[in-house]
Amino acid sequence: MPAPTSSSTDTAKEARIASFRDDHFGMFIHWGPYSTRGIEAAWPLFRGTVPWAEYEAMADVFDPQGYDPVQWATLAKDAGARYMVLTTKHHDGYALWNTQLSDYSSVHRKAGRDLVTPYVEACRAAGLKVGFYFSLCDWHHPDYPFELSNDRRHRRAESSYTPGSPRTIAEDPARWERYLAFMHGQVRELLTNFGQIDLLWFDGHWEHTPEEWKTAELEAMIHELQPGCVINNRIGSDEYADYVTPEQHVPVTPPDYAWETCLTINETWAYNGADRAYKSSIELIASLAEITSKGGNLLLNVGPTPEGTIPPEFASRWQVIAEWMAKNGESILDAGPGLAPGQFYGPSTGANDGSAIYLFLLGPVNGDVVRVRGMDRTVVGASILASGSGQPLEMDHHGGHLEGGLLRVTVPSQAIDPTITVVKLHLADER
Repeated sequence: MPAPTSSSTDTAKEARIASFRDDHFGMFIHWGPYSTRGIEAAWPLFRGTVPWAEYEAMADVFDPQGYDPVQWATLAKDAGARYMVLTTKHHDGYALWNTQLSDYSSVHRKAGRDLVTPYVEACRAAGLKVGFYFSLCDWHHPDYPFELSNDRRHRRAESSYTPGSPRTIAEDPARWERYLAFMHGQVRELLTNFGQIDLLWFDGHWEHTPEEWKTAELEAMIHELQPGCVINNRIGSDEYADYVTPEQHVPVTPPDYAWETCLTINETWAYNGADRAYKSSIELIASLAEITSKGGNLLLNVGPTPEGTIPPEFASRWQVIAEWMAKNGESILDAGPGLAPGQFYGPSTGANDGSAIYLFLLGPVNGDVVRVRGMDRTVVGASILASGSGQPLEMDHHGGHLEGGLLRVTVPSQAIDPTITVVKLHLADER
C-alpha cells in the first residue's frame, strides 16, 4: 500500500496530518433508522435479511425524542477524546441533515428535523473537532447500480435492489453521472452548511474504482472548501488520503504514515441490545495505549439507542476510561511512540517534550520488578503516574551504565492500579 498523497499543497497536507496525529483519540457514532430494529447499519439490507421496502420504511419510525448529543460530547471529552465522527449518511442512503438533493432524510421523514446541526454544536461547545462519516455508495438512490465494478466477493442480495435502479454503470452512463452529481453535491452540502469541518470519514469505496467515483475531483473540492479537513483512504484511493483506517484490529506492524484503528466496544457498529460481547474497560484502555505506542489514533465506536442516548454498557466504559485518563492522560494525550520493541514487554510512550517515558503495565509484575533494556537516555527517577505526588520508586542500573544495560524499577504490589498502571520514567535534560 503506497503512502497516502494528495493534490493539495505539501505544507497544508503536512499541517493537517500533524494535527490529526496529535488528536490520538476520537468517538465514532453509528446511528440512524437501523437503530430502531437493533440491527447493524445498512448491511442487513445488503444481505437481504431486511428487504428494500421494509428497510426503507424504518425512516418512518426513526424519531429520536431523547436525542442528546451533549451527552455524547461530554462522554467523549471527559475520556480525553479530541474529535467525534457521526454517520451523517451510511450505505443505506439515509441522510441525517437537511439535504436539498433527496427526500430520504431525517428532515423529510418521521424525525422531521436536522440531526447534524445539534451534533456539530455539541462538539464545538465541548471543544471537540467535528467529523462526518459519509458513504460513497448509496443503496437507496434510484440511479445507483446494484452490481459492482470489480470482482470482490461482495454482491448485494436481489431483495436489496432499489426499484428501477440500473444493473451496471455501463447500462446507463448518464444515470451514473447523475448519481455522481448527487453524491458530490451532498459532500458539498456537508462542507458548506455547518461551518468548519475537521474530518471526513469516507466509506463504501470498494464498490467502484477511483476513476468512476471521480475521487480526484472530490478531493480537490474538499480542500478547496475546507483546506484543513483530513480525509481517510476510503475516499476511493490511498493516493488522495491523509491517513489509513485499519478496522477492528491493531496492526502488529504499524503503517509508516498516519493511521487510525476504528474499534467497536461489542461486535456491532450500530445499536444492538442482543450483542453482549462487550470488551472490558481494561481491554479498551490497553488498546488505546498500544495504538498510541505505535503512533496511531483510536476511533472508539458507540451505537446510540433509537431514542438517541448512549446505552449504559457503552457509557460506563467511557466513564472508566475518563477516570483512568484523569490520572494518566499525559501518557496518551501528550505523548507518542516510546521504546523500541523488545526494550520493554508492553506498550510504552514517550512525552512529546522528551522529558519522560511511560510504561504501561498490563498485568501482574514479575517479582515486583519492571525491566527496561537498552535505554539511550539517563533516567533520573521513576514514579507511578497516577499517584500525582510523583512518589519515587526504587530503581537500579545493571551493566554499569544504562545504554545496553538493564534498568530495574521496583513496583510494589500495593501500588498497582486495578485498571492499568503507568510507570513514569523521568529523563535527564540532555539538550
